Amino acid sequence: MSTRKRSAPASATADDLRRVALALPDAVETITWGEPHFRVHDKIFTGLGSRDGRAVSSVKLEKSHAEVRSFDPRFRPAPYVGRYGWVEFALEDVSVKELEELVAESHRLVAKGKPRKRAR
Repeated sequence: MSTRKRSAPASATADDLRRVALALPDAVETITWGEPHFRVHDKIFTGLGSRDGRAVSSVKLEKSHAEVRSFDPRFRPAPYVGRYGWVEFALEDVSVKELEELVAESHRLVAKGKPRKRAR
């Protein structure tokens, strides 16, 4: 019988966020508010920032999913947009697999919304 300990999944990094975000259809990276953000159809679906010296990201989730995440201490409503289903988390607090799921959901929700009108 094996007594080997299972190792915890690796924590996500800024490089993981960039790789995951840019692998999604029509995703582009922009600098917004001095930080890298990832857009689809000119609308942000995730970004990279820092809070208290930690790399953080925000994603848009289905409102019911965002509410469930609010009971998880790793997540908090994102500043300014939390009421719209956006949550913020430190990258080191999620696994790469979790990050992939969160970013994919955000991309899907933002991509299905109406494209932003461009100024003429």
